[in-house]
Amino acid sequence: MSQSDYSCFKVEIDAGVAHIQLKRPEAMNTMTRPFWNELPAIVKHIDDNALARCIVISSTGKHFSAGMDLSVFTDDEGVTARADADRWVAAESFRRFVHHLQDTFTCLDRARMPVIVAIHGGCIGGAVDFISACDIRYASADAFFTIQEIHLGMTADVGTFPRLCKLIPEGWVRELAYTGRRLPAARAREIGLVNEVFDSHEAVVEHALATAREIAEKSPLAVAGSKVMINYARDHTITDSLDYIATWQTGMFSGPHMAESFKAKAEKRAAEYPDLLPLKTKM
Repeated sequence: MSQSDYSCFKVEIDAGVAHIQLKRPEAMNTMTRPFWNELPAIVKHIDDNALARCIVISSTGKHFSAGMDLSVFTDDEGVTARADADRWVAAESFRRFVHHLQDTFTCLDRARMPVIVAIHGGCIGGAVDFISACDIRYASADAFFTIQEIHLGMTADVGTFPRLCKLIPEGWVRELAYTGRRLPAARAREIGLVNEVFDSHEAVVEHALATAREIAEKSPLAVAGSKVMINYARDHTITDSLDYIATWQTGMFSGPHMAESFKAKAEKRAAEYPDLLPLKTKM
């Protein structure tokens, strides 16, 4: 097992599963400036180097996350532009800044391996953007979800609406967005935001890790291909998606991996598949 520590996260990698934990329970795991830099760096490091076959994200303390830390808005390097900046030039710069924040969670969507999130307590504001970018969501019975931005006089902008509208009925998105009401875990399961609800924080984390270990036993190439195809189908027409999977299979269909599956089943053992290769990120 390898372990790494960051200011906002604890990372453990064991048996093909990377476990990323938010570790600022005393501050309700709010998203400070380091959060926005550390999360994509962690996920990119795992993905680029093929260090795991599945990622699990969980949290600590009473709440999963209370969302954006107010210091991001109020400190000397906050999101607001300089008072003397040209209004239109400042708008262009701010648009780029929002893209930077969005990329913090888009990295989860782009990662080659699935990302499972275990949610407990409050999942508020930016945390909804966070969990919406994951592949699979589980929750404890005390979990609740709030699009907090409406209470702050702003429109959620880091991924809530583009992703949430693909996950739950549009009417629910509109109600939550316009009112800022809490969506309890049981109702979140009913409408499809989370797959399962568990009695306790410990139970939801253990189930997420168990699911990740199950995924890690499968062919990493087949899992990665499935994620690519699901994401592509979400964003394209049926015709385009059928054509793309045909093209994918032309290059990635693996007879040897299938043969290993059949052989392992006949021999009543776990199949052994090659890991994904580290990505070439430098010339």
